[in-house]
This record gives sequence, structure tokens and C-alpha cells, in this order.
Amino acid sequence: MSLAVQRTDFDRYMVPVFNPLEMILVRGEGSRLWDQQGRDYIDFGAGVAVTSLGHSHPALIKALHAQAARLWHVSNYFTNEPALSLARKLCDATFAEQVFYCNSGAEANEAALKLARKRGVDKHPEKVEIVAFNGSFHGRTFFTVSVGGQPKYSSGMGPTPPGIVHVDFNDIEAVKRVIGPKTCAVIVETVIGEGGILPATPEFLQTLRDRTKAHDAVLIFDEIQSGNGRTGALYDYMNTAVVPDILTTAKGLGGGFPIGAMLTTAEVGNHFKPGSHGSTFGGNPLACAVAEAAFDIINDPVFLAGVRAKAERAAAALRAIGERHGCFTEIRHAGLWFGCELASSLANRAGEMVAKGAGNGVLMLLAGPNVLRVATSLIITDAELDEGLRRLEKTCVEMVG
Repeated sequence: MSLAVQRTDFDRYMVPVFNPLEMILVRGEGSRLWDQQGRDYIDFGAGVAVTSLGHSHPALIKALHAQAARLWHVSNYFTNEPALSLARKLCDATFAEQVFYCNSGAEANEAALKLARKRGVDKHPEKVEIVAFNGSFHGRTFFTVSVGGQPKYSSGMGPTPPGIVHVDFNDIEAVKRVIGPKTCAVIVETVIGEGGILPATPEFLQTLRDRTKAHDAVLIFDEIQSGNGRTGALYDYMNTAVVPDILTTAKGLGGGFPIGAMLTTAEVGNHFKPGSHGSTFGGNPLACAVAEAAFDIINDPVFLAGVRAKAERAAAALRAIGERHGCFTEIRHAGLWFGCELASSLANRAGEMVAKGAGNGVLMLLAGPNVLRVATSLIITDAELDEGLRRLEKTCVEMVG
């Protein structure tokens, strides 16, 4: 089937919420992908920071096959061994005492926000306000797009839920003004992803912790993208001096298999009771078995040190490309997660650069119209990284003319 026919089928049969590039990928191995025509691509997007261990990792395949031969699914009238085993490991490795499973980052954030509201109302009927930040992204459910700080994702759908307050990220004085007795939760990305790979300052996070404690509110860290080794720690809060009450995780948790989780303390989690919340597929044995295999690889000091070393190597190379060709003004990064700010001569052309890069055999992302986003697998080899950087540099040369 030709690409033209397949594009026609896409436009005919698919709800038009996506606009895919003009290729169909059929196979992946490590940090490379191949399309129907056999062209290869270096994957600098990792499925939007999802394929943390690359494509077709043998340990994940082994775990999937072994579990598929035993038990695919049971309802949540029961529990299952992989769900309990993974929950124990997540709690042992973090601040958390309880886990709620779901299928995605949006669902993990939905659970976190509902739990925070439930706890707030249990304490006082008016304790329902949620503080969030401009430029943030927390998912695509109606609640999470309303809490997210990008109106383009929630506009045109009618009134948003009340009680949500947005202020600027890293604005300490603003959060001091808005966090008060009616606040039930503050939700924050330790590194804003969609908004341009912008790390929170230590002072900002400490202010959030201090103010939420002072007003008996829940501090939620959205680590959907920053977790699971992406920043060189198991979770990015471990790179800070601040511990949240709830942490949400997904994307790299399953290495590509759909799974999300909300991690929480028992004090907070016990405000949910049987029937308060749920998920038909949350805690699926297949998903948990694959996620546990990924967790066992990532949660290793030697592995995480390797992520940090690869990150510094890649950051230096990206800065050198920017200096040679005048395409980037700044390279921001948190581990293997990069925001390449485009020069003024390339303003608003990040989407064009992503498309041109695909034509040159490197798959990248964007984080707004002026930021090229790169998120490699955590196990990318030096050869794959160097080849991807060569293709990225070729793209920059073509873009600057």
C-alpha cells in the first residue's frame, strides 16, 4: 500500500486529532526505527520520552512473553502477583507507601487531583482550590487540561471546573499569594516539558513545600516525563531537597507498554475508600510485569550514572552544533531530556525542523514553536547518538540556509 493511499485512509478513518509525518514505522531496535520502505531513523524522541530502554529490549520482551503465557487480565475484584511485586518495589525505592495503577499519565494525574480534592473536602467543604502553573501540561482528560497551564488544550470546550488557580512557574511571590487555607493541592512538574524543558529552581520547590505544609495542602509532583531515570535519578525529586506527598508516573515506567501509577503516602491515600476511584485495566498483569522488568534495569546506581554521563556528552555536542551554525541560543537539559532554544532567525520554526529532521533520518520533538525537544532512550549507544547528532546537524545547516 502506497503512502498516498495510507494517508487517505488516515484522513478518512481516524478522528483528526493528530497530523502524522509522512512515513509509517514498522520496526524498531535499540534507538533505531525503520519505515515501510526500509529507511532507518535515529530515535531522538523515544515516543515522547516513553521507550526508556529503546525498542525491542530483550528483558521487556522476555517479561511480556512469560506473563502472557500465564495471565493477561483479571478485574480489580482480585489482585495479582505482578501488581503487588511492582508496588512493593516502587514503595521501597521512594517516599511512597501506597500505589494506584492506571493506564497513562493523564489518568495518574486525574487520580492525584481527585484524591487531593477528596482529602481537602474531608477536612473542610471549602478546601478545594488547586494551584497550578502557566506553561504546564498534565494530560488530556477534561480535569487535567483544565489544571494544565496551556489554554489551547482546553479552549472551545465550555466552562472548565472551578477552583483552579494558575500562576507563573518559578514565581515565588505569586505562590505565596495564592496558596492559602482553601488550597487542597499544588501540582507542579519539576521540569516543565511541553513548555520548553524548564527546570524548577530549588528555592521555588522549597517554597511550595513550605507553603503546602503550612496550609495542610497536598504537594503533587507530576513526574510523568521526568521520572524513570530520564533525569539521571530514578525520579527527579531525588535530585532536589523536596519530597512530595503524591508523585505521578507513566511514560517510561513501562518502557513502551501502557501503564501509569500514582504514588502517595498512606495519610493521603487513605482518604480514598473502596469505590472512590478505580480503573478497569489499572494493575494489568502484563503491564506490571513489563514495568517491573524495566524498573529493575533503571533502578540501578550504575545505570543511572551512565544516563548522566550520556547526558553531559550529548549536551556538549548540541551546544557545539549551536555555536557552529547559529541555530540554538541555549541548550537546557535535565538528564537525557533537552530543550534546544531556536535562534531568532529560526523563530517559530521548530515544527518545520522536526519535519526536516525526519527527512534526514532523525526523529525529534518540539516543546513549543521555538524549542526543539530531544529525548533519547536511556540506553542509546555512542554510535547511535553520534549518528543522530550528525543528522541533526545536517538539518540545522539546511534550516539556517
